Amino acid sequence: MAQPFGLAGVMGWPVSHSRSPLMHNLWLKQHGIQGVYVPLPVQPERLADALRGLVALGFAGCNLTIPHKVAAMAHVDEVDPLARRMGAINTVVVQPDGRLKGFNTDGFGFWQSLIDAHPGFRAEAGPVVVLGAGGAARAVVLSLLERGAPRVRLLNRTEDKARQLADELDAQGRIDVLPWSEREAALAGGALLVNTTSLGMQGQPELDLRLDALTGDALVCDVIYVPLETRLLRQARERGHVTVNGLGMLMNQAQPAFHAWFGVMPDITPELQQAMLATL
Repeated sequence: MAQPFGLAGVMGWPVSHSRSPLMHNLWLKQHGIQGVYVPLPVQPERLADALRGLVALGFAGCNLTIPHKVAAMAHVDEVDPLARRMGAINTVVVQPDGRLKGFNTDGFGFWQSLIDAHPGFRAEAGPVVVLGAGGAARAVVLSLLERGAPRVRLLNRTEDKARQLADELDAQGRIDVLPWSEREAALAGGALLVNTTSLGMQGQPELDLRLDALTGDALVCDVIYVPLETRLLRQARERGHVTVNGLGMLMNQAQPAFHAWFGVMPDITPELQQAMLATL
């Protein structure tokens, strides 16, 4: 009996910038799976129709990117409990009965990227400083709390948005929302600094942050991957900190999605890393 042709893709608007097709198609080839992963440009008003169309078209599922991660929760049949706590989904899996189930693998991808860069790092090592309060911040904060971070200092240019995020995550008081103006003082004693804002991304203003208050053994992460080394990471590297860019998070979050669709857990190989770097 012939192996069924596997179909998956990424829905976004726009979506042409996504590196996900490169990753997943390379994995399909490596594992000898007949299939294809395609970009799916879907306007926000057509999201519900597009998601239902996955079943009719024989898709195993899809990833979701901006601006669909939150809105899609209302258009799937079931949401994984962790994704519901995060308030967003980035992966949809078509179940055998045709129902759609939503997951969020961003938190896994973020945590694994930290461990890949610094195998000895532990979330309970000390307070964590997170800049930003968008979708990436949700995944980062929750993944750290779930793994034992004692406190998260959350700062966002719009403070109300940070307070809303802290309230929604229901962290038993472990999230301290601080004014953006106190971002440098907030670094004192921190074991980890994570930038989840767009500041420092190609085409965006730089993140204005001096690292003087950061202890020497703190880990510094930026979820941005274009450019690979933001000014924040360059400053941190020059101070001797272990640094983590956003490429590892991007690749690691893709692994469990591929496994859910195609039944194989792929590896992040040097070939994949080189192929990704060649596009940046």
